[in-house]
Amino acid sequence: MISQAIFLFISGTEIGFIMFVILLVFGADKVPEIARGLGKAMRQVKDATNDIKSEITKSAEKQGIDVDITKDVREQIDKVKEDVDEVTGPIKRKF
Repeated sequence: MISQAIFLFISGTEIGFIMFVILLVFGADKVPEIARGLGKAMRQVKDATNDIKSEITKSAEKQGIDVDITKDVREQIDKVKEDVDEVTGPIKRKF
C-alpha cells in the first residue's frame, strides 16, 4: 500500500530513468539478484506482520475481546446511509 502511494507521485519517465541508473550502477548481472533479495525481504516482512496480527487476534479471542470491529463499523455506516436516503429521498424526487 505504501509503495502504491509513492508511485502516484512518480511518472513513468522518472521510473524509467531510475531503472536506467540502477542498471548502470549495479550492472545487468546484479539487478536480478537485488530484485530477488528485495522480494524475499518484502515477503518476510509480510509474513511477520501476518504472524503478529494472528497472535494478537488469538490472544484477544482468548480474553473474550471482540476483534471483528468491522462488522460494527459497517452497521453504523449502513445506518447513516439509510438516514441520508430518508432525508434526500424527497429532494431527489423533485429533481
